[in-house]
Amino acid sequence: MTASDFGPSRVTLRRTILASLTGLVALVALCAWSNPAAADFRLCNNTSSRVGIALGYKDNEGWVTEGWWNVSSHSCETLLRGTLVARYYYIYAIDYDRGGEWSGQAFMCSRDKEFTIKGTEDCLARGFDRTGYFEVDTGEQRAWTVQLTESNEQTKSPGLPGLPNSPGNTQPGSNLPSSAPPGTKQ
Repeated sequence: MTASDFGPSRVTLRRTILASLTGLVALVALCAWSNPAAADFRLCNNTSSRVGIALGYKDNEGWVTEGWWNVSSHSCETLLRGTLVARYYYIYAIDYDRGGEWSGQAFMCSRDKEFTIKGTEDCLARGFDRTGYFEVDTGEQRAWTVQLTESNEQTKSPGLPGLPNSPGNTQPGSNLPSSAPPGTKQ
């Protein structure tokens, strides 16, 4: 009898195990690289219209407003990438096709063309529009998606073209947190 009669040698067995483990580690690393956990602030337009989106949030330097994201009917857009760092975000949206808006009581700056504006004070004096954004309370989640819907799907605040439907039932005009920009309540 020879050693091959008893199965593979120990060296061959070790090489096979090492190659299998190396392949498994590479597969796990590839999966982790290509499919990271999504932790973004997203907005989904569940209406039959195109909408324009402006966003207000607090970063390390203070309040910032940005716009415009143009979101097609029945599609979603990532507004901020990465893990959310604040609990409250603010949205203002315009229905381009049928008119109307999603707005609220948090007054921040905006303008008609693409913008990034630092600060929420003295919008008019600085040459910007003073716009009412609605509050989104993320409950300090790592990721959040706001859903804009048609007016016939709304359950509160008649007269608006639609309401944001996100976990926690965020509604325009809700109470602002103590971290809200000054002068945001009417």
